[in-house]
Amino acid sequence: MIALALALVVGLLFGIYPELDLKLASLFYDPPTHSFPVKSNTLAVIARDGAMWISWGFALPAIVAVVVKLARPDRPLLVSGRAIVFLLLTLTLSAGVLTNLTFKSYWGRPRPITVTQFNGTQTFVPWWDPRGRCAHNCSFFSGEGATAFWTYAPAALAPPAWRPAAYAAATVFGATTSLLRMAFGGHFFSDVAIAGLVTFLVIWLMHGYIYRWPSTRLTDEAVDAALTRLAWPGYRVLQRWRGRHVREKPSV
Repeated sequence: MIALALALVVGLLFGIYPELDLKLASLFYDPPTHSFPVKSNTLAVIARDGAMWISWGFALPAIVAVVVKLARPDRPLLVSGRAIVFLLLTLTLSAGVLTNLTFKSYWGRPRPITVTQFNGTQTFVPWWDPRGRCAHNCSFFSGEGATAFWTYAPAALAPPAWRPAAYAAATVFGATTSLLRMAFGGHFFSDVAIAGLVTFLVIWLMHGYIYRWPSTRLTDEAVDAALTRLAWPGYRVLQRWRGRHVREKPSV
């Protein structure tokens, strides 16, 4: 409810007063040089790249576990099956499908660095208007912001005693990364704020679907068995090619 309320407030406020996005972006713009100076700062660039590596680092164990399982379906998963589904599904939806494959590809909002107010050539449009002149990889909403805020997902899997601190760390990490994107002239405030809120809601829904709601929640054993069945035909062919006998169906 808090996330939905914040989304409503941000959406209405920056929809009714879109000039707020320009005012916030102008805090990072240097008129004499007609540029966003932080964009040329080496440490800031390293921090931006490092943030994405950190986010993907949280997903790496799940990715490795799937690859190993597909190669050796006769062995148990190295990571909790539900954790694998939860982490990879939320990352795919929030930082992939909803951002890069949906909004950023078809919602033509120009980035701050490209609008006329900041020495660009394109006309500024509010977040709700998809009719901007940006042709691809546009401003709304932030893919890197969504990826940074996706760290709410591993935070949700932290031990209960550590979970509040994990959520706080994910919030700081997402906000700092988003602030960097604004400082680079890559996104407006509404772009990164909505990215964080959408990502949180995706994670909340998927956590409920996989872990909390009795009618839909999964088990680690069910995920392990499903991956075993998926990988078994290819594994069996490979083993037969190597001269080894493998039963036709896995014992799951």
